[in-house]
Order: sequence, then C-alpha cells, then structure tokens
Amino acid sequence: MGAKVNAAAAGTANWVDDRTSIGGFVKFFSRKLFPDHWSFMLGEIALYSFIVLLLTGVFLTAFFVPSMDLVTYEGTFETMHGVVMSKAFESTLVTSFQVPGGMLIRQMHHWSALLFTAAIVTHMARVFFTGAFRKPREINWLVGFTLMIMSLAAGFTGYSLPDDVLSGNGLRIIDGVTKSIPIVGTYISYWLFGGEFPGEALIPRMFTAHILLVPGIILALIGVHLFLVFLHKHTQYPGGGRKNTNVVGLPLFPVYTAKAGGFFFVVFGVVALVAGLFTINPVWNYGPYDPSPVSAGTQPDWYILFIDGALRMMPGWIAGHPTEWVIAGYTLSWNILIPAVILPGIFFTFLALYPWIEAWATGDRGERHVLDRPRNVPVRTGIGVALISFYVILVIEGSNDIIANLFHLSLNDITKVTRIGIFALPIISFLITRRICFGLQRKDRELVLHGHETGRIVRHEHGEYIEVHEPLSDQEVWLRVSYDDLAPLEIAEQFNARGVARKGYKWGRFKQRLSRFYYEQRIQPVSPAEYEEAQHHAHH
Repeated sequence: MGAKVNAAAAGTANWVDDRTSIGGFVKFFSRKLFPDHWSFMLGEIALYSFIVLLLTGVFLTAFFVPSMDLVTYEGTFETMHGVVMSKAFESTLVTSFQVPGGMLIRQMHHWSALLFTAAIVTHMARVFFTGAFRKPREINWLVGFTLMIMSLAAGFTGYSLPDDVLSGNGLRIIDGVTKSIPIVGTYISYWLFGGEFPGEALIPRMFTAHILLVPGIILALIGVHLFLVFLHKHTQYPGGGRKNTNVVGLPLFPVYTAKAGGFFFVVFGVVALVAGLFTINPVWNYGPYDPSPVSAGTQPDWYILFIDGALRMMPGWIAGHPTEWVIAGYTLSWNILIPAVILPGIFFTFLALYPWIEAWATGDRGERHVLDRPRNVPVRTGIGVALISFYVILVIEGSNDIIANLFHLSLNDITKVTRIGIFALPIISFLITRRICFGLQRKDRELVLHGHETGRIVRHEHGEYIEVHEPLSDQEVWLRVSYDDLAPLEIAEQFNARGVARKGYKWGRFKQRLSRFYYEQRIQPVSPAEYEEAQHHAHH
C-alpha cells in the first residue's frame, strides 16, 4: 500500500514538473537556509496569528449582520429582552449565545488580533534594535511598517463592528478627531458616516473594509515581505563564521518546515486556551450603542490606547491661552489636532523614515547582513528605548482613571505627572540606556583583554598575589570584537584655499553634528594588536 502511494505521489509530481518546470524552484526553495534564533519566531507568531484570524473570521462572517437597522431583541440572553438595538449588535449576541462554539470563536478572533499586532510591534522592535533595516532592507522595513498600520486598521474596524457602547464611544472620538482637521475634516466625517454621526452607513462600510480591503492588503504585504526575505537572504546574529556573504542556519525543508508547522499549532493552541479561559470584550455587559451614556473605566485595545492618552493629556489652556482658536468664524481645535493627528503623524513618520535618517546622519550606506548587538550602537538603542517610554507614558495616561481608582490616587495628579513625564522620561531613558550600552562595551573589552574571572588566587615566588583569568573561546572573542568602529563624519573647511565659501557648508555642518551625536562618544573594539599584546602578557 505504501509503495503504491509513493508511486502515485511521484507520478503526480513528475506530471506537474513536466508542465510547469517547478522542480528546480522547489529544490532551490527547500535548500534556503534560515538562522536558528528564537527572536526570528516573532515574525512567525505574527503570521500564524493572522492565519487564526482568517480562519475564525470566516466562521464569524457567516453569522454577523452588518446593518444598523434597529430591531427589538428577543433572543436567549434574557437581560437584553425588549432592548432596541442594531442588527449588528443582535447578530453579535446570537453568535455568542446561540451558535455552537460561537463564543469561543469570537474570543479567539479578538485575542489573535491582539497577538497579531503585538507580534508585529515586537518584531519591528527586534529589527530596529539589531539594525536589520539597513541596506538592502529599507523597503522591507517600510513593508513591515505598513503591515503594522494595517493591523491597527484591522483591529479598530473589527473592534467597532458589534456597535456596542464601548466601540460607539470610540467612534465618537474618531469623529471628533476627523472633524478637527482643518478645511477637509467635516467632509471626511460626512463621507465616512454617510451623514451626521452616527449615520446608518458606517457598519456596512467598516465590515467591507474589515473582511475584504484590509485583509487583502495585509496578505499582499505578507507576500512582498516574504519575497524580499528570500531575495535579500536572512539576517543573522554575529558570531564565528557569520559574515555578510553567507548564512549559517538550517534548511527550509525538512528541518525548518517541520519546526514551523509545529509552532503554528502551538500558537493556535495558546490562542484557544487563552480564549477559553479569559473573557475579552463582553459587549453584552455594555449594551447597544447609545450616544447619551459614557461610562468611566473604559479604554480601547492597547494599540489605540496611546491616542486616548494623548487626548487626555493635552491641556485646554497653555500659559493662559486657549488651545481652541476661532479664525474667521471657524474653530481650530489644537487640543484635539495636536495629540490625535500631529503627534501620531510625527511619531509614525519618524519611525517609517528612520532607516534613511540613520544612513544619512551616519554615512553608513554599505550592505549589512550581520546584525548589530544593541550595546554596540548606543545611540540607536537609546532612541528605541526613548520611543518605547514615550509610548508607555501615553498608555498610562490613557488608563489614568483606572490607575487612580485602583491605587487611590488623584486623577489630576496623574495627569500632571504624565505631562512632565512625556518630555522628561524619553530623554532620561535615552541617557540611561546609552550609558548602560557604554558600560557593556567596556565590559566586553575587559573580557577580551583579560578573560573571565575564575576566583582562583595564585601566589608567585616573589610573593605577588594575582587572580587567574580564563581566556575566552574564539567564538566569544569574535562576538565581542567583530563590529564596525564608525567615526563621525569629517567635512571640508568653510572656505577653500582662495577664501571662497564652499557650497552647502551649513547643511554639511548640520549633518556632521548629527554624525557626532551618533559616534563621537564610542568605545572602540579591541584591535588585533591589542589582543595579541594581551595574549603575550597572559602567557608571560
């Protein structure tokens, strides 16, 4: 029986290869090497959680009714009997309490959405701190960045579909933010909601975007991302034998394929377990959307929470002047525009363009396939930690009412502290992180030159006591010395030999200052001469 199955499979493969010549591609594809490091699984978690999203989303689509038409609920959830609600909310209750397995699938869908976004953000953080965005991977960084934005769009559109009080309040905030945009804001809001908020067209439009437009874009971006990974070959962590011209790892088939397949079922199982044990977004506790009630202690999902925090943090008055201006009869709401439009715009634009910003500021434009250790790029690592601390402060402010109630603190005091922290904490985080990186680099130099401390004390014949140090292995030495010692840029003098001012000097001077910001304070790696001298002294 087994021989017949094998013969049938071989015959089918030969038939397909004769007509498509796919055998060579499959052979090349299966021999592709991938480094074996746990951090590379972050991208896999994002991919597998998206697959869970698609599978559960297909199930939910069969029962969800994307309509804002009003009905009176008469289903099995008795506390909602007689309540007027939209068909969207009613179908959510039906899916949760009347469809077998519906509650579990809804929970899995929501938890996998949170995991998808979290995995993308964590994966991008790994790419940022290790410098995996450098040439030739700048385009792939933009692809990953766009994937992150699309994950936010997918999460927000799905979060709003049940048409409950919580999601409705979030949409009301989006309506206010949209209207704060000068000139075009009211037109965008009118088009989005099909009239005055809440309108009757939003849920159907968001449903189309959530199940068709956004997933289609995400699938296309995932395809481009994986194609670019294969095209550029995979990055790898520094170590013995690992260079920009090779990849040290495991072949895609059969080793990596088997591991990846097993890991998918692990992710699926963890999502199912969490969904079965922990309830998320119980819309039946909130009720259908009604513009009149706004309950305390409500926050959006974590990936949108920073905008809520920025809105809560923004004062209505600055130095005695209002942050709402009336110009020619039109209101310009800086108290909404700055925290919800300008601030996220600057934050995400800086993040998207960072590969080009760093390459321009440092002059480092060569191809890089071996990753950086974060300690060896103190300024970049400090910038990354500063961005994270900036985000965390906004998230804390977005939960200020819950924190105040939980720890019996003043809500106003929390807001005052976060207003100071939003400026002070990123700077402090940057300085501390950079100093820690310098300390770790000095520790590496010490280890390479003197070896590991053993704790053994030896007395020489002439009476001197010394501690015996154990030399590092070749792998340990390679890890600590094989990184580029980049120096700040040097530019020509402002005037040439004839006293004529050089064109672009001021711009070049600005670029030089940025380069010094990155590299003026640096710890040089141990040179071969220093290492040889240290070994000579160790043996004598």
